[in-house]
Amino acid sequence: MSNEVKTKEKVNMDPKYIIKLGVTLFVTCVVVAGLLGLVNMVTEDKIAAINWENTQTAMKAVVADPENAEFSEAMEPTSDMTAAASAAGGTLDSVYEVLVGGESAGYAIKVVASGSQGNIEMMVGVDADGVVTGVSIVKNSETSGIGSKVMTNQPTAKGVGVLDQFEGKSAADGTLAVGTNVDAISGATVSSRGVTTGVNAALAVAGAIG
Repeated sequence: MSNEVKTKEKVNMDPKYIIKLGVTLFVTCVVVAGLLGLVNMVTEDKIAAINWENTQTAMKAVVADPENAEFSEAMEPTSDMTAAASAAGGTLDSVYEVLVGGESAGYAIKVVASGSQGNIEMMVGVDADGVVTGVSIVKNSETSGIGSKVMTNQPTAKGVGVLDQFEGKSAADGTLAVGTNVDAISGATVSSRGVTTGVNAALAVAGAIG
């Protein structure tokens, strides 16, 4: 039997071709980056305006006087504020001062807490006396038909909306807890606890602001 010898063909790349290919790729990247930058520049303000409108809608849903309330830009969070939220089991996202007739009327505080299927983002209104004026769910991934009942403010066994029950609560009530001073939706205890944690975090942030 004769031995078959396999040879590998050597490919010689023309240096000019390599340079041309490199330049072409570079120019393409520059053009694409420029187009993306242009699109971002055109849409950035519009997106920011939409986000601010949605944020204001969430804030108006949790203040005592939505018709006359105005809101500051997001406050710079302090280490005390973030630490207070963390100690209560939540995460501080942002804080906005509520103004009515030019006077401070409290804060709209956006916090994040863990639910049964992921994070629950919520806006909590706290007035100048440290009393909760409302709770609104901004974003969640709770189970439809179970945890979603909490997110959409369905009534508890006592007939009160599960989110509405937080109105009037304050640090004077102590730490809020399901089964103690907060009622859960049947079958959605974890989701109810998540919202409760968020409200505790918001009250703690308001306390840290002073």
